[in-house]
Amino acid sequence: MDPDTIRGDGGDVYWRRRMSVLVAVLVVVAVVAWACSSGGSGPERASSAQTSPSATPVVDPLLAGLRTLAMGTASPSPTPTTTPTATAAAAPKRPGDPCAKEDLVLSLQGGKEEIYSAGARPTFMVTLVNIGPVMCTADVGPRAMEVRITSGEDRIWSTADCVSGVGSELKKLQRGVPYVRSLEWDRHRSSTDCRATPATALPGTYVATVHMGELRTPKGVFHLR
Repeated sequence: MDPDTIRGDGGDVYWRRRMSVLVAVLVVVAVVAWACSSGGSGPERASSAQTSPSATPVVDPLLAGLRTLAMGTASPSPTPTTTPTATAAAAPKRPGDPCAKEDLVLSLQGGKEEIYSAGARPTFMVTLVNIGPVMCTADVGPRAMEVRITSGEDRIWSTADCVSGVGSELKKLQRGVPYVRSLEWDRHRSSTDCRATPATALPGTYVATVHMGELRTPKGVFHLR
């Protein structure tokens, strides 16, 4: 064989071997690089997964308590209330307190369909009874407990006219014990200007009533001749 040919074939084998080794080295480097890359990415992914926010965040107990307190302040639970009237009705009255109107019964006797002859003076009897639970006080003076005589729309006479002094008279009313006042009408008119010589009432039909605050007695109708 030609030595040059042998030499040439040997050179090809030589370079093929060198290329095979180089390729093997590159493959190993590539594998090692891939292994390092894949092995490193695992912890990074795990680390990123661990550091990423979780779906259910951890709640601070202090903030939770403040939130609960704020919700309780903004929307308080309903508190049972008591009815003032029921409480007042249940509370006992003290003896000597002013009488309530619902504890008083006011009545008038006399003058009902009576006929008074000329010169006869009509007489009336006013009764006030305390039906409350305890003793109470009431003003029975001529202004507070007014006896009034009218004829139609004409105001004829009143105990509240021309009263001398303070005009008030406080009385202690025991439960069930009536206060009684009797009075006589002299058949003269009265007025608020307190004229010295009042006019005499004319014959006719008259009505007597007693007024005490919001209390009123039934009408007592009588006639003068």
